[in-house]
Amino acid sequence: MAVQVPLWHHYLQALRSRAASRAQEHQRAEDVVLTLLERAHALDPRFLVDYSRDLEAFQFALRSSEGPLDVEVPLWVDAEALVIEQMGAAEAGDGLGCCRLGLPKEAAGLERWKADDVFEASPEGSAGCCGHIVPSKVLRVLKDLLVAAVVYCKHHGLITPGSLSADSLREEQLGLSLRVSSGWRTLHFNMVPVVRKRLRVPALEGAQLVPGFPEGALRGIVRQEVALVPAGAELWRLLGALGCLRGHRLDSLSILDGVNCESWRDGGRSPGLTFGHLKMVLLWAAALFPAPEDWAELQGAVYRPLVVLLCCLATRNLPHFLHPERNLLQDTGLDLGALYQRVERFASQPEAALRIHATHLGRSPPPRVGSGLRALLQLPAGEPAYWATAYFDVLLDKFQAFNIQDEQRVSAMQSVFLKTKTLGAEER
Repeated sequence: MAVQVPLWHHYLQALRSRAASRAQEHQRAEDVVLTLLERAHALDPRFLVDYSRDLEAFQFALRSSEGPLDVEVPLWVDAEALVIEQMGAAEAGDGLGCCRLGLPKEAAGLERWKADDVFEASPEGSAGCCGHIVPSKVLRVLKDLLVAAVVYCKHHGLITPGSLSADSLREEQLGLSLRVSSGWRTLHFNMVPVVRKRLRVPALEGAQLVPGFPEGALRGIVRQEVALVPAGAELWRLLGALGCLRGHRLDSLSILDGVNCESWRDGGRSPGLTFGHLKMVLLWAAALFPAPEDWAELQGAVYRPLVVLLCCLATRNLPHFLHPERNLLQDTGLDLGALYQRVERFASQPEAALRIHATHLGRSPPPRVGSGLRALLQLPAGEPAYWATAYFDVLLDKFQAFNIQDEQRVSAMQSVFLKTKTLGAEER
């Protein structure tokens, strides 16, 4: 690739230079949140305080984008005694893996969860459960507790004046939105009540076979508790496992998030990809490019998730890493065509987005993406078998070749991929 390597490293150093201050800002704001939760717990012991939040601070330091930060509020309940009622497709709608939390009729130790403020009784004659814990009621109780905690903590000088206001507490669909001032920055926290239960996660168990993750890391993740409301805490743990490996995996995520925030989303003013989208792309890239040498050089490490992202945008499908049948680009309201053009422009001429200030301006090389490569990016839409390492290896090679201009090369690349796939099958 024609880009000077120091430019990539200079951009990464600029991102890293602010990581320490971002971590401190997160710590100050999180201290306020934990103080509120401690008071809420004192008022109602059903709501616990989770102090194990190192990954969240690490994530905030890594990213450039400003998005809500989830704070899980565990519920003090014997999750093993609950009845997990899976909802059918008609009931769940788009909510993959949704369930209801039922209280068995004869279970002991669950009396506190039969209070009217969080419980809804089942009709007479219902089998198995006497009723259910209702998420909307739980959210309402938590909101009242946090409002009371804000008033109490301000009155007793437990939080810095001006750091937050009870008026900033808003009820969202899956949690409570709370804005906390930390220095000159305001951080947006999403307070989410969760029930933690040990569950089998077949997708994660199957992912043990995916090369590129530290030995035993996925088994440890499978053994951890998962959050039922909402589900999905495994993804950041998976990403944390990638951080244990040598190479530039997380550096590539940091760079792409910086470019996404400043360039593709116009400094965060325009809608676009979220940090969650980019995390998912990196997980796929790590599985598709498992060799350590794939991530040894910074520029090449960035282009690996970048080609995966381009393919996802071209086919309008970003599969969930644990549930590949779920498309994370569906129903986002994003203009995927315009977004593809921006990402392609960066892949073709990354220099402009990597320049930190005017002194870095200089002559850019000619564009590297031609119509042939655009056609190649569309192949997985018609044939899912292309979602494989051999295809992405070919795709990456073509980016490194700078220019692709005639459609005949697409046919040649298809032949190379299919031949590689056939040889691999014969070897197995």
